[in-house]
Amino acid sequence: MDHDLVVTRRTVLAAGAAGAGSVALAACGSGGPPSAARSGAPVAAADTPLVTLADITVGEAASAKLPDGSPVIVARPTENTAACFSAICTHMGCTVAPAGRQLHCPCHGSVYDATTGQVVHGPAPRALAKVSVHVAGGRVLTG
Repeated sequence: MDHDLVVTRRTVLAAGAAGAGSVALAACGSGGPPSAARSGAPVAAADTPLVTLADITVGEAASAKLPDGSPVIVARPTENTAACFSAICTHMGCTVAPAGRQLHCPCHGSVYDATTGQVVHGPAPRALAKVSVHVAGGRVLTG
């Protein structure tokens, strides 16, 4: 037997661990998603139309979808402003639905304020994640 080609179990395990570490470091590089995506907030391309202000009663909200299909809530706090939140409940991940001036989670009864995304009644532990939007020409656009 040629002793120069003997591979021990320790050598194989060490090589495997080194390879796994290299993969993990590459995944942690700066090419990852924006910080908002890492925080759980949906991220959309800028200037994508979601709804028109005329579609939403002042003080209420409407359901919409981002270009990637993520469900969001678009609110109209005042006549000329809009706010947007993830429609994913912070309790267990169900999709909330507009109900007048509130947003209701059908799974466990959490209630959110429709214009701020703040928790009115739990079990949800925190407010809905904000999504950046602006109003232009009466339309609510991402970004």
